[in-house]
Amino acid sequence: MINTGSTGFMLLATSLVMLMTPGLAFFYGGLACKRNILGIMMQSFVSLGLTTILWFFVGYSLCFSGGEGAILGNLDKMFLNGIAPTDMFGDAGFPELVFVAYQMMFAIITPALITGAFANRITFKAYIIFLVVWQLFVYYPFVHMVWGGGLLAEMGVIDFAGGIVVHATAGFAALASVFYVGSRKYKDSKPNNIPLMAVGTALLWFGWYGFNAGSELNVDGITALAFLNSDIAASFAAITWMIIEWLRETKPKFVGLMTGAVAGLATITPAAGLVSMHVAALMGILGAIACYFAVHIKNRMQWDDALDVWGVHGIGGVTGTILLGIFASTAINPVGADGLFYGGTAFFIKELSVVLGASIYAFIFTYIMLMLINVITPVKVSDEEELAGLDISMHGECAYDAIH
Repeated sequence: MINTGSTGFMLLATSLVMLMTPGLAFFYGGLACKRNILGIMMQSFVSLGLTTILWFFVGYSLCFSGGEGAILGNLDKMFLNGIAPTDMFGDAGFPELVFVAYQMMFAIITPALITGAFANRITFKAYIIFLVVWQLFVYYPFVHMVWGGGLLAEMGVIDFAGGIVVHATAGFAALASVFYVGSRKYKDSKPNNIPLMAVGTALLWFGWYGFNAGSELNVDGITALAFLNSDIAASFAAITWMIIEWLRETKPKFVGLMTGAVAGLATITPAAGLVSMHVAALMGILGAIACYFAVHIKNRMQWDDALDVWGVHGIGGVTGTILLGIFASTAINPVGADGLFYGGTAFFIKELSVVLGASIYAFIFTYIMLMLINVITPVKVSDEEELAGLDISMHGECAYDAIH
């Protein structure tokens, strides 16, 4: 029996998560230099199209069809075979097609997150191959293992909305990409349009309510908790980042404020519906501190993660998952688990082990994958193409009439 309230809410949540990908494009586009705005924005937008096609062909089936206790599902639902509009998703009260669409939006944005790390340096052909292969061998297995009834789910691993599945894997894949493609020749370029970044931040923050609250797959008190926890963590993290930067650099920075908000959102993602509001505030503060100093370490080590994907998403996802292992409480969410703080030592060890394992796997696989892609087509652009900017050299377009 269809529940129109739940169905309507999940369609709204799906739409919010979809909006995050254009939001990410604006966020990255504002941070990029003037010669590379369209190139990096197109990498996000092309995922909307290509990932949808891949999800329709095999993605949904590999993630959510069969394969109980396994690494991947089966191919029974290839081309969304056998899913009728009237088929319900379990006991959730909404059609399975709504779940197909909701999870597809996660698949679209996850590889797009990585693109900020190798801004200005990767060819479009290589990115297209990267987009497909990375999902098949990194994203889909972790979706199935954690959310599709696979191996990690049977072990008792919990990831409410994507600290492991989305942020840790994308963040450490980003770091591997940076190591492989090396530094930009021209690293001194400043953000070309901070107001555009602000629009992107607003869309990401807004869309994240669908990302986290929608992951309850229901409309209940936990949905409301996940919604509010997301805002609390983002707010505490934004102000914490601003204060740290103000103290260290003598001026409060708008870019830092926005970066802190995203760090807080990434940190609360794995725990949004599993911890109290007080813990969400603490997670926002700790997430901002961890991510800020990760970015600082990255700069000192001269790792050219152009838009801080590893420092914000990778470290945010890992930090949030570890804190989930400490502060999760069945008093808050009875279908969750008790973390280390409440005597759940085994749960903490599982969360810690899996998030570290997922990060290491994503890093190693991504590095090897880029080496293999380079055999097929050059991964890194030439010095001349980088100097001209990818907008002109790769796409034959430019964002502004004149570039100074």
